[in-house]
Amino acid sequence: MANLINGWEVVIGLEVHAQIATQSKLFSTSPTKFGADPNENVSFYDVAMPGMLPVLNEHAVDQAIKTGFAINGTVNKMSQFDRKNYFYPDLPSGYQISQLFHPIVSNGYIDILDEKGKNKRINIERIHIEQDAGKSIHDLDKEHSYIDLNRAGIPLMEIVSKPDIRSSYEAMQYLKKLRMILRYVGSCNCNMEQGNLRADANVSIHRPDTPFGNRAEIKNINSIKFLGDAIDYEVQRQIYELESGRTVSQETRLFDAHTGQTRTMRSKEDAADYRYFPDPDLKPLILTSERISKIKSELPELPDTKKSRFIEKYHLTPTDASILVEDRNTADDYEKAVQASKFPDKSSKLIANWLIGEVFAILNKENKEIANLAFPIEYIAELVDLIADQTISGKIAKTVFAKMNETGKHPREIVNEENLAQIVDRNIIAEATQRVLDNNFEQFNQYKSGKKQLFGFFVGQTMKELHGKGNPDIIHSVLTELLNK
Repeated sequence: MANLINGWEVVIGLEVHAQIATQSKLFSTSPTKFGADPNENVSFYDVAMPGMLPVLNEHAVDQAIKTGFAINGTVNKMSQFDRKNYFYPDLPSGYQISQLFHPIVSNGYIDILDEKGKNKRINIERIHIEQDAGKSIHDLDKEHSYIDLNRAGIPLMEIVSKPDIRSSYEAMQYLKKLRMILRYVGSCNCNMEQGNLRADANVSIHRPDTPFGNRAEIKNINSIKFLGDAIDYEVQRQIYELESGRTVSQETRLFDAHTGQTRTMRSKEDAADYRYFPDPDLKPLILTSERISKIKSELPELPDTKKSRFIEKYHLTPTDASILVEDRNTADDYEKAVQASKFPDKSSKLIANWLIGEVFAILNKENKEIANLAFPIEYIAELVDLIADQTISGKIAKTVFAKMNETGKHPREIVNEENLAQIVDRNIIAEATQRVLDNNFEQFNQYKSGKKQLFGFFVGQTMKELHGKGNPDIIHSVLTELLNK
């Protein structure tokens, strides 16, 4: 059953522009590094000097092939570059080189979880390679605009979904999943704040069992949250327009993050308006079977496969597995830690808990990546092993963890230096427990009279008597014996 808003069905398709991870631009040797001074990364070709011809970046092609397989697409042995004729003030040639008629990748899909936690497949129509435009800057001078051509010619993959998305939630889940896949295969850095990943959302509404309505395209959304906000606003705007007896124009709109609203940018062009034709300076791109097969064989294990394996092999919950595989480095570190444990079968779940809980909390607090932890990830396995062999308790382990993050020392070294080893001698624990009972005679009588909730009080007092180092299981056992005499 479709998700309806006031009786309207929402239809969304996303066009995601992902900057291909390369050292140089798509058709020139200019570098792609972020943060350079304006117009520093510019060649004669980038400024469209007469006689300058494009030379295709082979690595960009390989990255697109890799991405095609990662989204379950078909890599086409023949693709063609076309000129898209449109006035770009910040693209000196006056046209963009893209792929309309014969893209490098056709079809494909990504599976997401919808609002109800059910699997939903979002089909992908195509991936094509194209060059980015430069950047016009209008706020440096009241009378003049400035142009920075550093991004002109940056290689992009445009990943075009089919209109299978039915809510802002699904759109955000799709973009999150796509970003995860691109990072796994290394074809895009996906730093949205640097413009490495941007989304255009095509949004329309219609009554069920009627044709799709006119769509508005919301351009250049650079945040997953903003994507959701823009779609939600646009849906409500279109509902208001139609229910007020007006029509929804086919147009391009911009999202203002400060107001949370979309606004008209220009009327929406169709493909014919761009007067596409094959680029005469570029031959058709012909890929060999050997090249395609080699790239496919080099693909890493992808998130969905890794998640299923983590659930089966390490007995993780789907939620924990999803969290761990969201970042490839985190997933790899989790497996390193499990492999370093003396009790991998016993410790795999506990290691996951420590990573998701304590480690992630430190990373968020200190704004770090997992690769920048103050200690090797294998130390988590050592810490968990100390809990498993009853050298320390789970409570003491948190103290040890804090010291690890502060000093970078081995957990066992910290335990020895700080004298944190757990007391497991039953006689010592029995003596401490008896002292607690002797010193709390009134509570003892209340317990014997039926106030059984005081058991926790005696546990706490015994742990305090042992300076927090008593083995909880032995304390419980001894207390049960003494209280039931």
